[in-house]
Amino acid sequence: MSELQVGTTELTPSYRVDLRNPTNESLDEFINANVVSDWSQLTWKTVGKPYEVKSVASSKREWEHQHGEMSVKESWEFFNRSFHEWFVKDVPAELSSSKRELMKYLSRFQLGEVKKALGETVRLSLWNYAHRIEDGIWDPRGKRALFEGLDVRKPRILFLGAAEGYEAMQLHAMYPEGEVVMVDYDDFCRTDRFGLFPDSYPFLGTNPASGLPKVWHKNEMNIEYVISDIRDLPFGKEFDIVLSVGLLEHFPDDFKAEAMDWHRKFLKPGGYVVMTTPRLQLKSRLFYTIMADVMNHTYRELMDIRQMGLYVYEAGFDILRHGYIKVHNGIVAQPR
Repeated sequence: MSELQVGTTELTPSYRVDLRNPTNESLDEFINANVVSDWSQLTWKTVGKPYEVKSVASSKREWEHQHGEMSVKESWEFFNRSFHEWFVKDVPAELSSSKRELMKYLSRFQLGEVKKALGETVRLSLWNYAHRIEDGIWDPRGKRALFEGLDVRKPRILFLGAAEGYEAMQLHAMYPEGEVVMVDYDDFCRTDRFGLFPDSYPFLGTNPASGLPKVWHKNEMNIEYVISDIRDLPFGKEFDIVLSVGLLEHFPDDFKAEAMDWHRKFLKPGGYVVMTTPRLQLKSRLFYTIMADVMNHTYRELMDIRQMGLYVYEAGFDILRHGYIKVHNGIVAQPR
């Protein structure tokens, strides 16, 4: 796709392409919640602690029955492989097939198979709505709105826990001519989640020569993918933007301060930390219940924006912007 398609949206069998509204006047939306005017006055007694997702994937339970407790790294490896399978599905075709199987088992009164087929149909229907129709997982319009207005030019971007790297590629498109370093400690993320991310997927950004909208693709971007534990990275304070998406909520409170320190450790003076976490809302709780076998291999919390912001503030950051998009909280911050 090219600039000729700017302003359009289109469904593929696996995901939605959305190049609508490059001027962010209506459809791109980051709700600047403004729920907190003075973070220093907010307390945990006021906001309460995040909601912990306690349902567990059956594959994790089965593995632990055979081998004992999964390590954190093994849990992430299970999650990455399970999650990736859903991104590459031809969702309409698989949904039609699942419904046919369900009707076949119903007609034969095979109740055990009916239960399995019904569960798969429900999961496919939810994934179709959440990822493909609503585009809530990638949410390009919301994330463009979250990322806009950063005072950077040709930035170095560090993405911690990068997985397929979607958000860093969106940032790169909006602030081009820089470079991205993606970090994950599961090589499957490099080879498959990022490696098989479609080259045809269009990211709406900016033409640095004209300032006009431009469509960018993965193979046009300056990206390095590093396989490493974040604690072992050799970088100094050399990045203009340090990004994490759905990372903080995987750490119990005893480890959240350390996770926040990782964001500070690699940031240039005057640089930006950009973070998201899944929102605490009814539809998110429903999603993680129905999709437990896909999603729930690791420790996970759902937060509201005040809870997320309090973690960030207590870790020594000033919050420049806080709010929410479709299914995530979003914060832009700088170290105090």
